Amino acid sequence: MSRVARLAAALALLGAAALAHALPTYEAARKAWRPSDTTVLDRDGEFLQRIRTDPTVRRGQWIGLQDMSPALRTAMVLSEDRRFHEHSGVDWRAVSAAAWGNLWNSRTRGASTITMQLAALLDEEGGTLRRGAGGRSLPQKLGQAVAAQRLERDWRKDQILEAYLNLVPFKGELVGIDALSRTLFGKAAHGLDEREAAVAAALVRAPNATARVVGQRACELLRLMQPDTPVDCGGVEMFATASLGQRHFDASEGIAPHHARRLLASAAPADGAGPSRTVRSTVSAPLQRFAVQTLQRHLRELHGRHVQDGALVVLDNATGEVLAWVGSSGDLSAAAEVDGVLAPRQPGSTLKPFLYAQAIAERRMTAASLLEDSPAAIPTASGLYIPQNYDRQFKGWVSARTALASSLNVPAVRTLVMVSPDAFHRQLGALGLPLRESGGYYGYSLALGSPEVPLLALTNAYRTLANGGRYGPVGSPPQATQAIDARAAFIIGDILSDTNARARTFGTDSVLATRFWSAVKTGTSKDMRDNWAVGWSARYTVGVWVGNADGAPMWDVSGTSGAAPIWAAVMQHLHARLPSRPPRPPDGLVQARADFEGETAGGRPLEAARVEWFLAGTEQSRFAMDRPSLADTPPRITAPTNGTIVALDPDIPAQRQRLSFTASGAGVHWRLDGRRLASGARFQWLPWPGRHVVQLTDARGKVLDEVRFEVRGAGVKSR
Repeated sequence: MSRVARLAAALALLGAAALAHALPTYEAARKAWRPSDTTVLDRDGEFLQRIRTDPTVRRGQWIGLQDMSPALRTAMVLSEDRRFHEHSGVDWRAVSAAAWGNLWNSRTRGASTITMQLAALLDEEGGTLRRGAGGRSLPQKLGQAVAAQRLERDWRKDQILEAYLNLVPFKGELVGIDALSRTLFGKAAHGLDEREAAVAAALVRAPNATARVVGQRACELLRLMQPDTPVDCGGVEMFATASLGQRHFDASEGIAPHHARRLLASAAPADGAGPSRTVRSTVSAPLQRFAVQTLQRHLRELHGRHVQDGALVVLDNATGEVLAWVGSSGDLSAAAEVDGVLAPRQPGSTLKPFLYAQAIAERRMTAASLLEDSPAAIPTASGLYIPQNYDRQFKGWVSARTALASSLNVPAVRTLVMVSPDAFHRQLGALGLPLRESGGYYGYSLALGSPEVPLLALTNAYRTLANGGRYGPVGSPPQATQAIDARAAFIIGDILSDTNARARTFGTDSVLATRFWSAVKTGTSKDMRDNWAVGWSARYTVGVWVGNADGAPMWDVSGTSGAAPIWAAVMQHLHARLPSRPPRPPDGLVQARADFEGETAGGRPLEAARVEWFLAGTEQSRFAMDRPSLADTPPRITAPTNGTIVALDPDIPAQRQRLSFTASGAGVHWRLDGRRLASGARFQWLPWPGRHVVQLTDARGKVLDEVRFEVRGAGVKSR
């Protein structure tokens, strides 16, 4: 050997000794292991979700040798190192039997033992033994041998084999037996049979080989494993081909993907070694599973009504913990990655309880105060605001209790006129509802839910009502300060739990009525784009949204057919064995009899006498109209309003466009520009450009009301 060669060998031995000294212990190697996926467990330690957090590699959990199938251990030793249990790190018999030029390579044949391969794997970060394009150099090969002998002195054989099977790269991005077995075979490592184990071992030797080559090598290995049993090599090759085309190990396996991503985004590292790969959630896996199934089942029942998305969240009233978080309808959705719990949507009538609570707390009204549900045109800076009810009908004089429970729009807008949009905007902010614009921007439409809010924030605001008006962020108990007056919060809960009060709109046998105490409000946004049901019991607050992620309108989906059945099913599940009793009234409330005098337009009494809740000092026994309801006054034109300008849509064929004329009252007739058009309270007219005068008359032709309006745009020839 030349002087240069002897010097290189000496330096290699020194480097190898330094490397061997730096090799970790078995315990350190196992602790340093980081899966590429984070596992999220539920509040009781049950599996909830697996999320891919390292896109560069696919690693599963560290698997103990005792949790690997015996067939796998046998196949790996036969394939990689037949005298593994006999040598002390270097197989000198293999060294002496091989040619010098092929001795110290890292291929899975020849003299490279499992222990030597493990030494190289443990040194991957240090790079001393990193394999180059032309293979490992002589000093690296010597270092690998010295390091292997050091490993054999410090580690047990079972620890070496276990670490090797967890650290060895297989095919592509797959590293370790857990990732391989779950990805290719769809099972845990302890369940691998002999054929699967042979394919796995063949992949270590040739990770980039074709399926045919892998199958041939697996067949050779099976003959060694089963010397007395014939092996069908053709069947093994077919199995290898099928296995290499499988991807069982989903990067986001579980039942709570949206919640898991949200949780991981806010999770702190477990220690200085790196991010934690197991995170505990407050979600209950059984409840989450039920919620997912209920949401998907109901959306399937709505098939044909153009609704495919939904979201659901359940909060614990006392702690604020999230108990269920369903961000989408999964396979039913064309936008399953969108988290409906966090996506801002228009809440519709679900903001009304906070408005009435504010008005009651400010002593502007009581639950028995009479509000007029009749046509209204409210002047604003941008024109007249004309609210309508969901059914396009008006109820006349109603109590605030009936107006809120039956979700009447005009009384809500009249209430906002009393409170003011800016004051209500501040109230919503105190409840944690993030509004992008000012109260003046939304105007009186704020009463009907025109801003966009996320389901999570809206549900937590309802949790404030459940906690007597005390607000607390999601995940936190309620704070000591009051976001809503406790007495007003109690009255709102009493109203929203009153089946009789909601009968005007929902009937007495509505799906909203539960067998236990609960309070709930539905909401539908403009053009039927969003449908909500949010409510609470003594223990839980549940929020549900259904609609379409792309904002497309639903078809014939009402407050009780959309989100409400899902809400009711989840609430029933939560209280299958747990009672829910009404809350205790706070100090400062009194009960008094309320009598209502007067009749509706149909001759029925306004409302039946009842015992009502009042803030102390606001109670009264008699409620009557100071003037007749507009529902009882002479008929009037309700649409269009005087001065209306109608612009025809150029994107819609003119002959398909219509202008609606509506009026209050019955037995009326319509004249347009002096010509009689139609009879009845409403009709639709094919608009014609120009200035027009529409008149409402009685049967004798007497003019009862008159409106002037203008139509702009191209018209069509009349036939």
